[in-house]
This record gives sequence, C-alpha cells and structure tokens, in this order.
Amino acid sequence: MRKLLFLLLLPAFFTANIVVSTEQDVELTAKQQYEITSTIYSNYYTNLPTNPNVYEQIPTYTSLKLEKVAGNLTPNTSIKLSELQVNEQGIPVFKLADGKFVPADKRMIYDDVVQSSIAVFQTMWLKPSFVVYNQAFVNGTKEVKTNLLPYHSVKITQLAETASGKYAYVEGKGWIDMKYLSDTDNRMDKVQEILRSKYNKTDYSIYVKQLNSGKTAGINPDVEMYSASVAKLLILYYAQKQLNEGKYRLSSGLKYIPAVNDYSGAYDTEGSGSISKKSDNKEYSIQDLMNHIAKESDNAATNILGYYITNQSDSTYQTTIKQIAGKKWDVEKRDASARMAGNMMEAIYKQNGDIINALSQTNFDEQRISKNINVKVAHKIGDAYDFKHDVAIVYANSPFVLSIFTNHADYDTISKIADDIYEVLK
Repeated sequence: MRKLLFLLLLPAFFTANIVVSTEQDVELTAKQQYEITSTIYSNYYTNLPTNPNVYEQIPTYTSLKLEKVAGNLTPNTSIKLSELQVNEQGIPVFKLADGKFVPADKRMIYDDVVQSSIAVFQTMWLKPSFVVYNQAFVNGTKEVKTNLLPYHSVKITQLAETASGKYAYVEGKGWIDMKYLSDTDNRMDKVQEILRSKYNKTDYSIYVKQLNSGKTAGINPDVEMYSASVAKLLILYYAQKQLNEGKYRLSSGLKYIPAVNDYSGAYDTEGSGSISKKSDNKEYSIQDLMNHIAKESDNAATNILGYYITNQSDSTYQTTIKQIAGKKWDVEKRDASARMAGNMMEAIYKQNGDIINALSQTNFDEQRISKNINVKVAHKIGDAYDFKHDVAIVYANSPFVLSIFTNHADYDTISKIADDIYEVLK
C-alpha cells in the first residue's frame, strides 16, 4: 500500500517542483515530462538498501515531515532501516529502527555492497601498514588478525570493488586494500630501509641488485675506494669471455716468464697465492690459473693470466671493462665503487662459465658475505690497508648481487650486512 502511495504521490511532487508560477500555464510534452520526472525520481530509493551507509554526516529527524532534527548519521556506522514512506511533501523517507527519519535520498545514502567481483590467481607482495579485513571493505567490515608481514608474497584468489575502493582476497587470510599490495617483488624497498637505518656510513659503499627484477638498493654505491683483489674480477671476466668466443681453451697453457710481473696492471707477487713468487718458465693452464685466482686470490696467477689474456691491459680490454663496470676502472690505481664491482660480478653471472664454480669454493668462504648464508655464494674478496671488501652472487630463490666495500671495518661487519640483506631476499 505504501509503495502504491509512493508511486501515486510522485507525479504531484514532481509537478509541484516543475510549475513555478500560477499566472501562466506550462505545457510540457509527454517526453519532457518523462525526462524531468525520471531524473528527479532517480535520486530516491524505491526500496530498502541492503547495507546502508552515508557519504558524510547527515541529520536525522523526529518525524516524517523532516522538520525537527533528532540526531545524525555518520559514515561507516550501523544504520538500520525499518521501512520506506512518503511524507506530505511527496518526499520519500526512510524510517529508522529507532523511530527517527531520514530522506531516502541516494545523494546522501548509498547501498554499501560489493559492486563487482572476479576470481584470479596471482602472487602479490605486501606493503607496510596494510590491514586485513573479514570481507571486501563495506559498512560493518571487521579487522582480522593474521601472521602476515610486509614485504612478503601472498596468493590472491579474488578481486572485488566496493564504494571504498578495490580489495584483494589473500588465500586463507582475508581481504586487503589493493593500495597495500604490489604486483612486483618489493623486497628491495625493505633492503633499502635496512641499509639506510643501519649502515648509512661514509666508509661504506654498498650495492645490491636483484637479478630477476633488476631492482637495486644501496648506500654510497658510487663512492670509490681502492678495490684491491676485487679488481681480479676484471681479468676473470675477460678470460671467460675469450673462452666463450673460442679464442682459448681451458687447457691452453700460458708460460710464466719474467715479463708477466712487469706490465701495467700487474700485482705484487709477494701477496696471496701458492704459485711461485718469481717466474719459473713453467706453463700453467688457463683453468689452473683461474682456479688459483678465484680460490686463493693468487697474485702471480693473476699476472700470468692478465699478461696474455688482456694483452697487457690493452685499450680493447680497458674499453670492454669500462662498458661493463659503467665507469673507467684504472688498472693501476684500481679505485672502484661497489656498483662497478657489482656490475662486473653480474656480467660473470650472465656468462655462466666454469669460473662461477671456482668462485663458489674459495679459501674465504668462512668469512664475510658467505660466512652464514646457507645457499650457494660465488664471491671475490679484496683486502689492502684498511680496506676490506667482498662482492658476490647469492643464489637465493631470486638471485642477487651483493657488493660491499668498506674502509676501517672488519669481516664480521661485512657478514652482518650480508646476513641482514639475505634475511629479506632469501
């Protein structure tokens, strides 16, 4: 009966709003009347919304006439409607369960329900400050406690949209606002946060690159220091390049003559390694030399290999290294940054040659980056004066480059930095 009354009153209500003067008749065509009344009609409900909510605070009234204010309704609070009526002015009005009244106006009140929903199967990554809900957010939604953590991956099985936004269902957990989900691995954001909060020191040059995503993080990644034996990566890369191009074989022999210790880029043979400190005119295979360099950081082996393979650090060699490192790496001064060293290690990783195995089984695996990490680590250390460095490929589920250059630090500090980063990226 009330619905019928509502429909009967609508023409009178709309006509009253259309005719603004009694001094002159206003004649409208049927089409014009329909267009006007349908527009006004569309602003009001014809039935009770399932889950009413308000866009902003609105007043409630003591009677159907909507004359005296009784209180107000605020967004995202429980609103219970009992029926829809039409007052004497022809205005559709909701009667609330507590006996108060509000206009049944869609411009004030909306039906807060899921507007659309689709099934998906997608991996996403949590951002900080997310909240988990028991349903896609509508009026009456409640928070859910879970063990989910930022910067971790989750499985999304459903997407839904409500008046509040877009939400994703995390399998077995609950609903999260899409604003707090990333469709790409965002763990490097956490790595950067850790580096900035714990290791932001002028004596550190740190560079991290996730190889699958290409995302990077770092502290002073372009600050250069004396690179010491890290510079041997250049010769290892170039040797592997020559092998891959068929210019040499692993079994090729290179003779240890006096000249190999006296060219631009040669190391002092009194440093580390087990090969004779003085030339012995013996031949050493490229494979043996690469193993001595990678595993022992052997200076004499570096000189022999570098003398022949790089043609005494010729311009072609230096240009090639500059292109990969991203900046000139002087073969005598050996100053470089963590990023430059990381770029070289990434290039070796992409070669996927035998040298990776040697770099994964060195005499220095119980210290620095690899000390506490329980997956494969291919790395090259460097020590000189107060400089202590390590550059590595860490073969986590998503492999990453980690390059740590330090001045006035110790091996345990390098291990701690590596452990913190691995804990995020493992």
